[in-house]
Amino acid sequence: MTDELLALKNLGKTSAQWLHAVGIHSASDLRRAGAVQAYCAVKQRGFRASKVLLYAIEGALRNVHWSELSCERKNSLNSQVEALSPPRRL
Repeated sequence: MTDELLALKNLGKTSAQWLHAVGIHSASDLRRAGAVQAYCAVKQRGFRASKVLLYAIEGALRNVHWSELSCERKNSLNSQVEALSPPRRL
């Protein structure tokens, strides 16, 4: 069996496993969820994903290497994640 997610730019075995664990099994599932929702789902599941995963997913959706995303796009993604994240306890 081939894993469609592994065929996408930036996504490796671990990233694909994390996405499968949150119910994202195909490129169309990933497009439907979008980078921010997919990343937040992975984080909420308890995986220790860094922001690079967020950028990697966005790059996969745009078919570019994650390092090619503009600073503006990365900042926008980070702002969207922060807006969806629960406030931190002090």
